[in-house]
Amino acid sequence: MAIFPFLVFALGLCLVNKAATQKPSILLLLADDLGIGDVGCYGNTTIRTPNIDRLAREGVKLTHHIAAASLCTPSRAAFLTGRYPIRTGMTGHANGYRVLNWNAVSGGLPTNETTFAKILKEQGYSTGIIGKWHLGVNCNSRDDFCHHPLNHGFDYFYGIPLTLGNDCDVSRSSELHNAFKNKLWFQAQVFIITVLTLIAGKKWKLISIPWKIIGISALCVSMYVMFWFIIFAFLPYWNCVVMRNFEVVEQPMDIERSAGQIVREAKAFINRNKDKPFLLFISFLHIHTPYYTTKEFRGRSQHDLYGDNIEEMDWMIGQIIESIDQQGLTNNTLTYFASDHGGYLEGMEGSPHLKGSNGIYRGGKGMGGLEGGIRVPGILRWPGVLPANTEINKPTSLMDIYTTVAKLGGGMPPQDRIIDGKDLMPLLQGRVPNSDHEFMFHYCEEYLHAVRWQQTSSATVWKVHYISPKFSPEGAGACYGFKLCDCSGEKVIYHVPPLLYNLSNDPSEKNPLPSNSELYDEVLQTVQKAVARHNATLNAVPQQLNRFNNLWDPRLQPCCGIFPFCWCKEENTK
Repeated sequence: MAIFPFLVFALGLCLVNKAATQKPSILLLLADDLGIGDVGCYGNTTIRTPNIDRLAREGVKLTHHIAAASLCTPSRAAFLTGRYPIRTGMTGHANGYRVLNWNAVSGGLPTNETTFAKILKEQGYSTGIIGKWHLGVNCNSRDDFCHHPLNHGFDYFYGIPLTLGNDCDVSRSSELHNAFKNKLWFQAQVFIITVLTLIAGKKWKLISIPWKIIGISALCVSMYVMFWFIIFAFLPYWNCVVMRNFEVVEQPMDIERSAGQIVREAKAFINRNKDKPFLLFISFLHIHTPYYTTKEFRGRSQHDLYGDNIEEMDWMIGQIIESIDQQGLTNNTLTYFASDHGGYLEGMEGSPHLKGSNGIYRGGKGMGGLEGGIRVPGILRWPGVLPANTEINKPTSLMDIYTTVAKLGGGMPPQDRIIDGKDLMPLLQGRVPNSDHEFMFHYCEEYLHAVRWQQTSSATVWKVHYISPKFSPEGAGACYGFKLCDCSGEKVIYHVPPLLYNLSNDPSEKNPLPSNSELYDEVLQTVQKAVARHNATLNAVPQQLNRFNNLWDPRLQPCCGIFPFCWCKEENTK
């Protein structure tokens, strides 16, 4: 019997060594437009997020976690590639759009970019994405799928290739291209008046233009106007699409069942892959407008549909975490939760509660340099590997997940390009005192709005602002009356000299340092040199969001029927 304790010890040692060498599964939970001030463990006391808060208690909470952009498409491109969107052509710019606006466009995540899914797939992982993509579908034809998740390293995709919007909710008015639609309606009125004037002038012999020219001109302009009005009429069928892998399975999407279906798909993926390492990226449709919430959660919060939507997402997270726990995968799964950027302050009509909260931070979604647009919740849980109930207030980035999970899965980031994401594990485990980000660069479209400097010698984080938005009305903190604040032109402020903030003492960016001080000059000179070095690493790349790559093209429209009659609903689902 004396040998029995030794056998128990040896068996335990083997199990520990196996756990230490076994590749972990990776669960990534990314909210859409969630403000850092909307979450209980980050200070919110009126919206219930018990499951997110549980992750923070059981893991590491990052309080200086930064998105690479303040809008969906560029931020998600950076998250998946570990690279600033300025390097991949995914920034948006003044001569185009800031995000992908249609399913049927040729722009998207370039095929030569390497996502973390591609790296982990090469290491034997099963890789899946469920939810929102918003990084393009096709390039040259309806079925080339060059930008599709399955061509970027994922084995499985269920979700929407674009994003959620008012057009997907029949009870809401359209929000897409409102400025263009207003312009189109104005052009139509001008056209009608012009044609009637020409007809009257011709009839009364005041002009000598042939009837044929008047008729052809009227026909051409009528066709142009009708073309766009038909597109907007069919928008819910063409943009609100659900795909399973390469197949369109729901068109238009049934928004009422989307939350439950995402949970069911996540649980099914976990169950299918419980016996091997997997990467599962849950890209929530919540908390994007129109804040659509299923009837079980409507009216439950103190913040109208916005709060209801957050509480429903928190329930979804709880269901997915419960599935991980029930399968016995908790101790070998790295779980990460974050938001793609800051909360949407301009919100929706009808209620003061239909907008996000970014806590003490100034600005919000679409404001590329302001802290509220880019500082987001970030939580990582891995029992036995990461400490529990721990808070880290060092600059980290969503891009860091790229390098972190690539290395944890046994792979390496590409060596033929600059990777801006850093390995988080040394910081998370307390093996180093500071993050590896000395400088961080904050863009709005392709314009550099701000730069952050972590000066480790003084334990200070500085931030220089070159450009910031003009709020509407002045001092309001957002651009009310507009969908988003602008990045350039007459609706921004160009700071000459730049503004300098000490974020360590002034995280709300209320009190800039005097520009005539010696400290101001020293910090600005250091940052300017860093900007010059950063600019030297940038190369010209095709702009994926320019006007031509982001214009609706019927040849590229995903369709489950005979175009333009695209409608279907997947059977045998609840």
